[in-house]
Amino acid sequence: MRALLDTCVIIDALQSREPFCKNAQAIFLAAANNQFIGCISAKSVTDIYYLTHRRTHDDKAARMVLSKLFTLFDVLDTAGIDCRHAIPSAISDYEDAVMVETAVRTESDCIVTRNGRDFQKSGVLVYTPEEFLKKLETLTED
Repeated sequence: MRALLDTCVIIDALQSREPFCKNAQAIFLAAANNQFIGCISAKSVTDIYYLTHRRTHDDKAARMVLSKLFTLFDVLDTAGIDCRHAIPSAISDYEDAVMVETAVRTESDCIVTRNGRDFQKSGVLVYTPEEFLKKLETLTED
């Protein structure tokens, strides 16, 4: 299974944001154990850097976080065509629409986000972190 992770899930794990960090960190562990192919978008990478740097005030530390993330997760390019296809999207949040278009173009199986409501019209399977972990459990049982 190939899953595109939303920025919020990554930041929940990295910054131990309660009450979300437990599931987000379990997703990191599942990726490390090759239970699924985890992906983040190139657009998310810049947001993750910004949020990490804002918290640490340390460029080197923020870049080290990215380096470690790249060992766990594939980075999917956000292409110009994704941005164009997101314009007429039924998804009201443009940034989320771009993520959906990236997921579709790269043939991702799902998106994992805490903001599932924002992705209801996506046409891509969307799981909360908790739902995704349960899905992984059923896949390993088979």
